[in-house]
Amino acid sequence: MTTPSLAQQLAGHVQTVLGSGPFAPPAGWTHMGAVICDASFHSQRKYEKTIRPRLIHLQKAWPDAATVRGFRARIAVEDLSVAMDFNSPGRVATAHAMADLFAAGGVDTPDDLHAWLGHQDNRAALRIVKGVGPKTVDYIGNLVGRSQVAVDVHLRRFAAEAGLPDIGYEQLRAVYEEAAEVLGHDRAGLEHAVWRWKSQAV
Repeated sequence: MTTPSLAQQLAGHVQTVLGSGPFAPPAGWTHMGAVICDASFHSQRKYEKTIRPRLIHLQKAWPDAATVRGFRARIAVEDLSVAMDFNSPGRVATAHAMADLFAAGGVDTPDDLHAWLGHQDNRAALRIVKGVGPKTVDYIGNLVGRSQVAVDVHLRRFAAEAGLPDIGYEQLRAVYEEAAEVLGHDRAGLEHAVWRWKSQAV
């Protein structure tokens, strides 16, 4: 089966299950501390109940961490696990490493990160950070408005229910992108609609 035929199959399932839209893309964050922590802490957690409230609290508690520079200044003297109320040394280490990488690349604001992610070598450098896979790279893009498809377990289950075979990350991402084009939807909007449906987000 070719990618276009898989995309048509997925598009049909989207219309049957989710309707014709339109599907709004995720809002993202204007606070770089929230962007970094969202990307570092969200995996395998119930987002709406566990992660999102902590990110909202972080923005209120650390308003000066809206830039990478401000975030790094905070985590240099304060414990991020305490600020996030989340005891996970590995995730904290990922956030620190990500912040350091962004700073080294001249990234300070969400707009900077949006542009930085447009270069393949930067995306490859981000993959080197422990805890960051291809899904996280695409997910970070959506947090700063790049309109990408970050394929997670929910999108995989939805695709399986559409009758698609178990295919690799990049191929399935391409199928979702093509399905969005077929249906005339924003890529991130379609992804977010599928994610909300499968995760039962409210």
